[in-house]
Amino acid sequence: MTRTEKLLAELIALPSVNSAFAPSDGASARQARLRQSHYGEKNVADFLASFAAHAGLDVEFQKVAPGRANVIARLLPRNKIRQTILLAPHLDTVSADDSQFVPRRKNGRLYGRGACDTKGSVAAMLTALCELANAKSRPLQTEIVFAGLVDEENAQAGSRALVANIFTGSVQSSAFRRPEGMGDRTNRLKAELQTVALAIVGEPTRLQVVTAHKGSLWLQLETRGKAAHGATPQLGQNAVHEMARIVDMLETDYAARLRRRRHPLLGVATVNVGMISGGAQPNIVPDRCVITIDRRTLPGETEMDVRREIAALLRAKGLSAKISSTKLAPCLPLETSPKLPLVRQFLRSIGQTRPAGVDFFCDAAVLSRGGIPSVVFGPGDIAQAHTADEWISLDSLERGKNLLLSFLKSLP
Repeated sequence: MTRTEKLLAELIALPSVNSAFAPSDGASARQARLRQSHYGEKNVADFLASFAAHAGLDVEFQKVAPGRANVIARLLPRNKIRQTILLAPHLDTVSADDSQFVPRRKNGRLYGRGACDTKGSVAAMLTALCELANAKSRPLQTEIVFAGLVDEENAQAGSRALVANIFTGSVQSSAFRRPEGMGDRTNRLKAELQTVALAIVGEPTRLQVVTAHKGSLWLQLETRGKAAHGATPQLGQNAVHEMARIVDMLETDYAARLRRRRHPLLGVATVNVGMISGGAQPNIVPDRCVITIDRRTLPGETEMDVRREIAALLRAKGLSAKISSTKLAPCLPLETSPKLPLVRQFLRSIGQTRPAGVDFFCDAAVLSRGGIPSVVFGPGDIAQAHTADEWISLDSLERGKNLLLSFLKSLP
């Protein structure tokens, strides 16, 4: 068993289901116990902090929310810092049953929740960094920072906190105290935000360097009607019927319009009507109906653009609905120039001739929006993410670690 595989197996065995998916306060005693043991990234963050500290890395935590913190591990260069490379996978997973937290090795694969999305990237990135720390030669002027981020699967709070207060987290464990003078060093690091030359965000990309991904925007559309007795529907105005016409329009006319726009790496923008709610009971004409749509955006599209075009299409069809945002903040699309020197160097180092694009969104867009050029890279295939039998190829895992290590060794 390689060091990378061993670390991944240990990570799978530590549940870190996103806290947003925990049962509500009305949960049973069993659900309450599961909430304590399965939900939140703390166990994984503490384990990684210890692992990195034993490898000689500088470790600290950045508080994001109560009980949730990004874990930051740094390998300082031998000389003055000229640039920083950020390795940024996320620590949280989607929900799973107990059996999925037991890592299983079979036919060259490692199974378990998070194996692919994205503890495989965590293991590959941190192992590469630890091996670099123990190598005879390491970068002279490049700082390498591993940032294990929380909350990617829900609202990207971890990456948003990192951008808002880059590398200035407060230590949450007495085992990892700030060294003397850390206050001054923190101020210096905050001033060095512009030296973050590239972020490599860990996601299952089949070891392809991804420079573009779609964004995700959730919108609510609400129709209003007039309630009436089901025996005399002619006296009311059916909000569900009006919404049915809108749903049909979105899934046909609007979807066809979106297919006429094409990005060279991402293909077309899409729309999906994923939720609908309306009416109280069968013998009442419904006076309200609400849908929630998922609109996958391309680089250059904004929330205001999308809302305006949907509103214009409704007017053109003689339809009416109130359009509003959901509580979940939109995830912006990513587009990083493949001509940036470090992106070109990364592409060359893994033997890739042109960058790739992916449909899913991730923390890369948040970091990019914060001024950090970002790409996405990691072992595994997104097709296995969030599945009941999630797995990762162990060959892909080890190759990913080696490719990252080779790139990091090439830095000045």
